[in-house]
Amino acid sequence: MTIKDIAKKCGVSVSTVSRVLNDHPDVSAANREKVLSVVQEEHFVPNNSARDLVKSPSDAIGLVVRGVGNPFFTDIIHAVEEACEAAGYTMVLHQIRSGEDELRAGAELARSKRLRGLILLGGQFDYTPERTAALGIPFVCCTYTNSFGTLPSDTYSSVSIDDRKEAYKLVSLLTKQGHRKIAVILDSIEDHSISQLRYHGYCQALSDSGIALDPELVVETVSFEMTDGYTGMEKLMRRRDDFTAVFVVADALAVAAMKALHDHGKRVPEDCSVVAIDGIEMSAYTVPTLTTLVQPRKELGRESVGILVDMIEGRGKNRHLLLDTAIRMGGSICSL
Repeated sequence: MTIKDIAKKCGVSVSTVSRVLNDHPDVSAANREKVLSVVQEEHFVPNNSARDLVKSPSDAIGLVVRGVGNPFFTDIIHAVEEACEAAGYTMVLHQIRSGEDELRAGAELARSKRLRGLILLGGQFDYTPERTAALGIPFVCCTYTNSFGTLPSDTYSSVSIDDRKEAYKLVSLLTKQGHRKIAVILDSIEDHSISQLRYHGYCQALSDSGIALDPELVVETVSFEMTDGYTGMEKLMRRRDDFTAVFVVADALAVAAMKALHDHGKRVPEDCSVVAIDGIEMSAYTVPTLTTLVQPRKELGRESVGILVDMIEGRGKNRHLLLDTAIRMGGSICSL
């Protein structure tokens, strides 16, 4: 019995079986139990060669996910898999930690699986031609673009939102509601990544509203871990007690920040309004519901595959697509 036979018997995709065998987390409990049950019944011993992990070496598209366990990526991964299968390709998933090199991981995956193309989900924004040369196949940056690097725009593709514009939009919403002491919680103001772009949008929105930037209201967490969102809010509260709103650059950090406010006797939004960007499912269940800019996660995945398949099959060239967010007005914001 092969991995294809298991997939057919379970009624799931080959890549789903592969993820179960490799103990990846993004598989439903029902599918995981189904696959493992068949594996046990058939006494299947996984062969980790490329021919058993993908349908064939010539129809594989790689997906390198930078940030194991990031809830924002779940819907995108599923959308990429569905779009790959609809186009006649198999998705090969490889997850790395947020501090690891996605280009190195992508190059190794491309060689070992003989990939036709590659999607990088999450990554740095400062690539150079020298660093990407090792990939040797078409690739798409999903959720980000090369804002701080030197790659010519016609040598790679990207599908993302305009992080600076969207942050500007959200902070401007706060200023229009009368807020002038607006703090920001972010990974780093110089991370050459999402935080830096969203920080620029925050600064521009303050400036255009006639509000001077106050460095004491800027909190860097150094990561996107929820524990750091919690401690970041605690750090802000130790510094100041006069801020009326906080822009948090990611929903996961915002959820933790709201918990910290609650634990220290602060009410949201009466004492402090909280807004963020991403629109992950978890943030719809906070009390009150988080006001956030929802990224079109499934569209990000589908468009990335579409661009990549067009290049693989000779129908298109590298291109860059910016998608819009949609605001979800929750109860975490109020007017002054």
